[in-house]
Amino acid sequence: MSSHSPHGQSSLRTVQVLGGGNAGSSTHVRSLAAGLVARGVRVTVCAPVDADHAYDFTGAGAEHVHVPRSSDPGSVAALRAACTDADLVHAHGLHASFRAVLALGGRRTPLVVTWHNRAHAEGARAHLLRLLERRVAKAATVVLGTTSDLVDRARRTGARDARLAAVALPGPRRAVGQAEGQEDADQPCPKMRAELGAMGRPLLMAVGSLDRHRGYDLLLDASRAWGRRESVPLVVIVGEGPQRAELQRRIEDEELPVRLIGRRDDVGELLAAADLALLPGRGESRSVLAQEAFHARVPLVAALTGGIRELVGDAAELVPPDDAQALSEAVVRLLDDPERCALLRDLGSRQAATWPTEDETVAQVLSVYDELTRPQPMI
Repeated sequence: MSSHSPHGQSSLRTVQVLGGGNAGSSTHVRSLAAGLVARGVRVTVCAPVDADHAYDFTGAGAEHVHVPRSSDPGSVAALRAACTDADLVHAHGLHASFRAVLALGGRRTPLVVTWHNRAHAEGARAHLLRLLERRVAKAATVVLGTTSDLVDRARRTGARDARLAAVALPGPRRAVGQAEGQEDADQPCPKMRAELGAMGRPLLMAVGSLDRHRGYDLLLDASRAWGRRESVPLVVIVGEGPQRAELQRRIEDEELPVRLIGRRDDVGELLAAADLALLPGRGESRSVLAQEAFHARVPLVAALTGGIRELVGDAAELVPPDDAQALSEAVVRLLDDPERCALLRDLGSRQAATWPTEDETVAQVLSVYDELTRPQPMI
């Protein structure tokens, strides 16, 4: 006999499709899987095997099916097989969504697509991405955008039904050994600061893949001015990507106070050790870094682009995009103004309290699933 969910549905089976690359969407799918399973929904997560190792979808109660990344010619066939008896398919990110469209070709299975961020590319590849966006937007039953600008983009691209569905990150993570209230100390997390080489000097943290749209070139430009301060701030950039060699060469050639430390799985602890978090890039939508920074009570300086204002409200220092001088000056102002930093920490905590909880995020998604899979009344 089939089990029943609390919503009265008979064992709804959903397939969640991930490309495997984006930390925000992977974290969201882990949270979503746990919440759906708790509500009696059967969940299959289709993602590369290393994504399951990193995010433990099976530990959340989901079935994991290894589907290779999009460059693998067998990925669509593997996905088609995994979706065979699904009641609904939910894809996260552009490439995962495009493969889901191909895998479901000819089937009437409802397809929900979540756009977590705008995809970025240059030249001919940018044209290809626009074509993929249009194909996905038109094929999806519902497009969920994590910010209003992504919802607007989906509608402009041809989506017949696009809705705002902000996603929640798991709650605040305090560094190991860090006591309640220690966030406001002058030198938080001394062990982590010592490891990074930031004892007795300000520590500035940026997190995200080393791609051009992240604005790290601009951040290096801004860091030149900080080098003239009596106590030179150290900029630490967490992440990997195609710009690694180019950025490292600049750091060495120009003797900039910047360290690239690669991918880390302790971003919460790293941020808790920082004096400021930096978000210099364009096209950030529902920025994971901004959310992590507010949870860690770390003041944020961000370029005013994409969905940033919608996410952070008045709780961050916002600067014009592509303006290294404005970024540099905003950082200096905050480093010299502990009262403003204390205010931003409190405003950030209050702003974070307005974001949807994991439970509310799951409930909203499940209401969309119910709507799309509910039997239609006979006329």
